[in-house]
Amino acid sequence: MILIAAQDLITSTDLYAQVFNPTPETPPVADKLLKLVRYFTWFVLLSGTLAIIYAGGKFAWEKWQGGPLESPKRIAGALIGGIVATSAGTIMNAAIGV
Repeated sequence: MILIAAQDLITSTDLYAQVFNPTPETPPVADKLLKLVRYFTWFVLLSGTLAIIYAGGKFAWEKWQGGPLESPKRIAGALIGGIVATSAGTIMNAAIGV
């Protein structure tokens, strides 16, 4: 008897939900957050460029002095960091679906 009552409750169409279609609106500080993200992007690109320039100059200095070469590791690290930083936006856009 309880099983029949539960089945009637599940298959019943007497229960209606009142759902409305909300209109999307931007969060209150979205423009400031986007501005901060844009500044951070410029900072990352500028620091990556400066790191490559610095490592290249240090590489030339080490080569000229004849000491052990440690700068190729820095150049490779800066290049890998730049690849990760520039592909992060593409990965996020693909994940979000923009």
